Amino acid sequence: MRILHLGKYYPPYKGGMETVLRDLCEAHAARAEVIALVANESRSTLEEQRGGVRLIRVGRIGTPLSVPLVPSLRHYIRRCAADVIIHHEPNPVALLSYLTSGSRAAFVVWFHSDIVRQRVFYDLYRPFLRRALMRAAVIVVASPNHVVYTPVLQEYADKCCVVPYGVRPEQFALTPDVEARAATIRRASSLPIVLFVGRFSYYKGLEHLVDAMRRVRARLILVGSGPQEAVIRRQAERVPTPGCIEFTGELPDAEMVAHLHACEVFVLPSVERSEAFGVVQLEAMACGKPVVSTEIPSGVPWVNQHGRTGLIVPPGDSESLTGAINALLEDPERRKHFGEAGRARVEATFTVTRMGQAFWDILLEARRGRVCAAYRYRPGKDA
Repeated sequence: MRILHLGKYYPPYKGGMETVLRDLCEAHAARAEVIALVANESRSTLEEQRGGVRLIRVGRIGTPLSVPLVPSLRHYIRRCAADVIIHHEPNPVALLSYLTSGSRAAFVVWFHSDIVRQRVFYDLYRPFLRRALMRAAVIVVASPNHVVYTPVLQEYADKCCVVPYGVRPEQFALTPDVEARAATIRRASSLPIVLFVGRFSYYKGLEHLVDAMRRVRARLILVGSGPQEAVIRRQAERVPTPGCIEFTGELPDAEMVAHLHACEVFVLPSVERSEAFGVVQLEAMACGKPVVSTEIPSGVPWVNQHGRTGLIVPPGDSESLTGAINALLEDPERRKHFGEAGRARVEATFTVTRMGQAFWDILLEARRGRVCAAYRYRPGKDA
């Protein structure tokens, strides 16, 4: 079987969709011929083998509204002559290239997230998206909440399958090196550590987390960078307790894992459903840490289960964030209980191995024009 993935970019480019794309491609490389067709970050087109995957980075001419413009993508879709094509949505240019390619391959859409912010553009794009969803043999989502809260998916709920994203738990193990580095991070602060890891974007709600820290006796460490960083830094300077907020910038993977093990509480304060899943929650849970997240209409509150693996508060509510963080900081036994439950949930439901096998089963059925019954979306079912 020749499998063609249509993605935006591919690692080492960093991003959640890109990581999932790589993991899926490499999971199936030993069973099939796998091709990843993505945009390059320059005008040139490059082809290479990476992890058993044939990778074609097609030259782009620009990125308006964060959409890579790749004029020759349709040509490469035709040239690849795949048996199955998987489109990773949102990716408007790739979707339009597929629709005009004339391909007769079995078609699968992995619907990672909706377009939330560019409403005018989305109104123009929606008819083409509906046409693709109608043509798809299967639509894959990472949580049942994707279907519940995405109007365009509700029309096609009968052919949606739920395959949660996965991590590799062994990458988050507390090895002697990680334990030693985590101990060093803890010793650098006389206060307990509250941690955020992610991109400093409008939908992350970091301004509410910084405000919440005015009433929390802890050190907040913010790992990452992004367009809102300058604004958040200025806000942090006005927090009464000097030095209680630390900005680390981007960190290597090993250092990020050490910070996850060093913290007492992990917080994901997102305020918009642009945060479609929150894979970073899985990483914190894999390290045995309780999570505080928000009740946004996405997969985020499905991943972190309120009262079991952490606490969930209303989005944009600094007071509620303060209360949840303080409640966990004051109760070590509760933190331990939530952390153990979170690690067990990751190992049972959210691994790359499980994700790859589930998607393989779905592809085999999709080639026959069928929806895999084992993963079919059922309203109210915790997949």
